Amino acid sequence: MAQLQHKSTPDWKRYHAQWEDAIEKVQQVLQELPLNREIKWGSDVYTYQGKNVVSYGGFKNHFAIWFYNGVFLEDKDNMLITASEGKTKSLRQWRFQSADEIDPVKIKSYFQEAIQIVIDGKEIKPEKSIPRQPSGLLEEILTKDTSLQRAFDKLSPGKQKEYMEYIDSAKQEKTKTARIEKITPLIKEGKGLHDKYKR
Repeated sequence: MAQLQHKSTPDWKRYHAQWEDAIEKVQQVLQELPLNREIKWGSDVYTYQGKNVVSYGGFKNHFAIWFYNGVFLEDKDNMLITASEGKTKSLRQWRFQSADEIDPVKIKSYFQEAIQIVIDGKEIKPEKSIPRQPSGLLEEILTKDTSLQRAFDKLSPGKQKEYMEYIDSAKQEKTKTARIEKITPLIKEGKGLHDKYKR
């Protein structure tokens, strides 16, 4: 995930050679299904009606098939795991230690169920984050200056967040005060902290 956040491409092909048989087995099954093959995040992702359904990849010690809405799969063979406990809500992974462990009939039934999940419209909706409220010195200044408060309230939540983080990141009180003096005219003009860098 860190690589994706930094826009670098993960090296999914690194262990490609050692998992050629596994890849071939999985691809043969996927080709029998009404899925579209797309390249996303440097890897093959199979979609249905524009929704991500399944992908796969080889790693040093295992080969994995992951289901984007795996949380809804019945998993009658009890094969699926949560790769990142506490972080992954819907993604589930099926790991194999060798290509011989991959049963085409079993994985096909899982793929078909995953397609049906898309047809049924099942998905976990992203949670809406509760907007942050100003605190500390910024809150004090806004409470005292009603015109500044009105201008701040008119800003988009994203711009408000930028200003709050800018003030909160200062460790010393005098730095916070200096930053508030700097941003006050920008807020009153309805501008964001980084607007001058945006085109």
